[in-house]
Amino acid sequence: MKISTRGRYALRLMMDIALAESDAPVRIKDIAVRQELSEKYLEQIVSVLNKAGQVRSSRGPQGGYRLTRAPEEYTAGEIVSAVEGGFAPVACLESEVNECPRHQACATLRLWKKLNDAIQSVMESVTLADLIQWQRELEAPQKK
Repeated sequence: MKISTRGRYALRLMMDIALAESDAPVRIKDIAVRQELSEKYLEQIVSVLNKAGQVRSSRGPQGGYRLTRAPEEYTAGEIVSAVEGGFAPVACLESEVNECPRHQACATLRLWKKLNDAIQSVMESVTLADLIQWQRELEAPQKK
């Protein structure tokens, strides 16, 4: 399973909003400049995150986006799945009930389940706050 640019950029966008120094809403235009990403593409991503309730928008000249919760309350998994869908490595694991007619006789299904469980475990154990901390650790030597 590959995480697309939508998933990767969604994490960067959420980190950028969380790292904002003030309580003022963060403009997509400013995020695009800081992250060196397309403003139009970020608008598409933030629209999905807004519909998922992960960010809140405010309009007007001082408008922009804010997180709806504290960074500790978001997991990387929920952010990425909001824009990507699920993490299942194979189609037969995408829904609660395995619809594959061969699932009871499929030895490789055990491998795919193990892989799926490992991905889910990592994505749900890392919070937005963790990512922010890791980013600050990377930036710390540069600030000296």
